[in-house]
Amino acid sequence: MAPYWRYAIELFPQFQKKRIPVARFICRERRKTFSLLPIQLIPYFQYTVGAVVGTLFLGMSYWQKGQKGFHGASVAVDPESLVTPWLITCWLVAVVQGFRRGHAVLRQFYDLDGIHGSGAWEEGAAYFSAFCLRPKIERLSLLMNLVYRYSRATGQFLFGTPSQYRSSPRA
Repeated sequence: MAPYWRYAIELFPQFQKKRIPVARFICRERRKTFSLLPIQLIPYFQYTVGAVVGTLFLGMSYWQKGQKGFHGASVAVDPESLVTPWLITCWLVAVVQGFRRGHAVLRQFYDLDGIHGSGAWEEGAAYFSAFCLRPKIERLSLLMNLVYRYSRATGQFLFGTPSQYRSSPRA
């Protein structure tokens, strides 16, 4: 089956929106299609892992300075990116959910004893600290190593939910 093309938005070091091919196959047994999504993408997200977490790093730096909400982070990125405070809120929830879902596997590689579910920012900051990912955009290569490691160990995406794990509405 031919690949399909989707957009991927990167925000760091600069805004880029590019079309990338995604390999698509058909399962002979179930007669359903499946895609092999590149690791730097999140299922059903247009923004890359680096864009999402980099923006969360920006938000965290504003949060640590006492700023409430996500406005500071949303205006710190390129205006063409269309990042809004609401979108950053969704990203924070998705990333923290990914860390929670992957906690048992990730604790094999990292000391996660200090992680407590006190609030999304606090919990996200605790995970980033445990992974030695201080809120600096230059640290995104460490994040990708973490994502690769998790995916190799589980065969799953750390962030987001691929279609095969989404429930379909019953008729």
